[in-house]
Amino acid sequence: MSYGFDNRGTWARAGSYVDRILRGANPAEIPVEQVDRFQLVINQKTARTIGLELPQAVIARAEEVIE
Repeated sequence: MSYGFDNRGTWARAGSYVDRILRGANPAEIPVEQVDRFQLVINQKTARTIGLELPQAVIARAEEVIE
């Protein structure tokens, strides 16, 4: 099980920053954005292998379930 920020979204925001800077924006005046999207990924195959039974409610909340 992994819970962390969405890397794709972070890189997209970084691209937006680069675009604004290349268009002439002052980097010191660009507001800092915090991560606003987190992902829950569950690897059920590994969970079964180690004998861990996850509640269905947790599995239902996951963005990605690896069988």
